Amino acid sequence: MINGRAIASGRVEGKVLVLNEDFSFLGGVDTATGELRVGEGGNISGKIFAFRRGKGSTVGSYTIFDLKSKGLAPVGIVNVTAETIVTTGAVIADIPLVDGIDIDVLCNGDRAILDGDTGTIELPDLELREVVTGIVRRGDSILLMRRSDEENHFPRRWGGASGSIEAGEGPEEAACRELREETQIDAHPVLIGVPFLVRGDGIIWRVHPVLFESEIEPTLNWEHCDYRWVSPAESAGMDTVPRLDEVLVRLGL
Repeated sequence: MINGRAIASGRVEGKVLVLNEDFSFLGGVDTATGELRVGEGGNISGKIFAFRRGKGSTVGSYTIFDLKSKGLAPVGIVNVTAETIVTTGAVIADIPLVDGIDIDVLCNGDRAILDGDTGTIELPDLELREVVTGIVRRGDSILLMRRSDEENHFPRRWGGASGSIEAGEGPEEAACRELREETQIDAHPVLIGVPFLVRGDGIIWRVHPVLFESEIEPTLNWEHCDYRWVSPAESAGMDTVPRLDEVLVRLGL
């Protein structure tokens, strides 16, 4: 279950079609077939159509209503940020609309349940895991560790001290535990960042970024095979776990 913001009411189920750009219903779709004229194409008819934001002429609102009257409209709409044109079209065409959703975690063909009353989208075929990623700062450098071949997820990639939040734990407690287990560093968080969603290995991960400060050299357990102290800028050129850059941004690094 992913929480967003309710914009236009209604509850529907369908397959997701994702367009990773802003979109205008006027000119962006063939109103005789429902086929997209932009991006990688696809037919929006009967789909939960996810795109970043609406744009273009206000005639786009009536285009949505026209598609609905022909049976060619999407059954639901998901936006990162809803704007007036798409919102108006969704309301007059009675199409549920939710925004505030990171559409990067959605893939074409996902089975989804969209609820425009609660502002949620549910992906019943996917697992959501709550995890922490702890980053240790030493001066202007951060500690990155290379995951071992024994790791089930993202082996050989660079990242922080990461792991699942266990039952009864909060992000701070879980991050301290993972840091001790993986590095033998005992430290207290100096900052806990706002969590965000990442998709990888068929799982959606809710990542809770946590920042530590320590001068201690790590002693690695089996989960990692190497470590480096690097600048945040240097990490951009490394083969890291997905969205490590976002972890650093949310920790102000």
